[in-house]
Amino acid sequence: MRDLCNYSLLQHNTFGIDATCRRFLEYSSVEEAQSIARMLTANDEPLLVIGGGSNLLLTGDFEGTVIHSAIKGITVTDNGDEGVLLRVGSGETWDDVVDYCVNNGLYGAENLSLIPGEVGASAVQNIGAYGVEVKDIISKVEVVELSSGKTVSLLNADCNYSYRQSRFKNEWKGRYIVTYVTYRLSKTFEPHIEYGNIRDELQRHGIATPTAAELRQVIIDIRNKKLPDPKVEGNAGSFFMNPVVSREKYEQLISQYPQMPHYIIDDNHVKIPAGWMIDQCGWKGRSLGKAGVHDKQALVLVNRGGATGADIVRLCDVIRKDVYDKFAIEISPEVNIR
Repeated sequence: MRDLCNYSLLQHNTFGIDATCRRFLEYSSVEEAQSIARMLTANDEPLLVIGGGSNLLLTGDFEGTVIHSAIKGITVTDNGDEGVLLRVGSGETWDDVVDYCVNNGLYGAENLSLIPGEVGASAVQNIGAYGVEVKDIISKVEVVELSSGKTVSLLNADCNYSYRQSRFKNEWKGRYIVTYVTYRLSKTFEPHIEYGNIRDELQRHGIATPTAAELRQVIIDIRNKKLPDPKVEGNAGSFFMNPVVSREKYEQLISQYPQMPHYIIDDNHVKIPAGWMIDQCGWKGRSLGKAGVHDKQALVLVNRGGATGADIVRLCDVIRKDVYDKFAIEISPEVNIR
């Protein structure tokens, strides 16, 4: 277990914000996670549980305790005729897990390729991309309760997953730290290629019926073209959630903007890409001081070099106002702003 004071979080956030925390605790086993829970006192407040920091924006030094998992390991716990249960340490890099699945004939995660971050955060954030959410494959989440140090196993249904939401982000916030996540993967590959420009990219490569490896590579290629490398230009990927609007609001918008991209959720709800609206407001590629909007994907806010968290927040606020003024739609940050 690591227990450090005045610890730099520069390597723990992909925005490249050089901030420190008063105390940094890192656990490498369930027993260490339990020890951390039992040693915490009021002096450790506030608490911040982080993964890879790919969904985090620090607005200054954190005057509290940061907790991070370093639990590793990928283990098959049940190998049935139709599917496999894969138990993964919360400190594993998420894309390494997707790579493992594809290479071992385990399917269901391939559309989530190259999403940054760690396994524990995947279950908290309900990460998603290209028509798939991680809730679709989560079986259970193992946690340690911070108030008691007890281990708890939570089933998928317990977590109340929805678009980029879970009980971990709401009423359970600060209650648990994740130790393991078990995913249910299929032995039968069923490609999901209707979302975004996956099909077009496959056709460009001359692929009509992709293998899982081919689909994973195409998604990686798409993401690499659209998203900046955090090592070059600090960012947290998609900064805003795509809003879901009523059918009535959608009908109003589509009459004004016939080329507007959209995704039907159900008979009464439609998802509108926030990046498209931000682009329509003229923000793609623009900057506000040292904070900017990526020139290839307007959903991504970037650190042009030396930006503070406050600079990013200021840009976020201006963009949200412009989108609301133009479309009368509120867009909300997906990123955890602290």
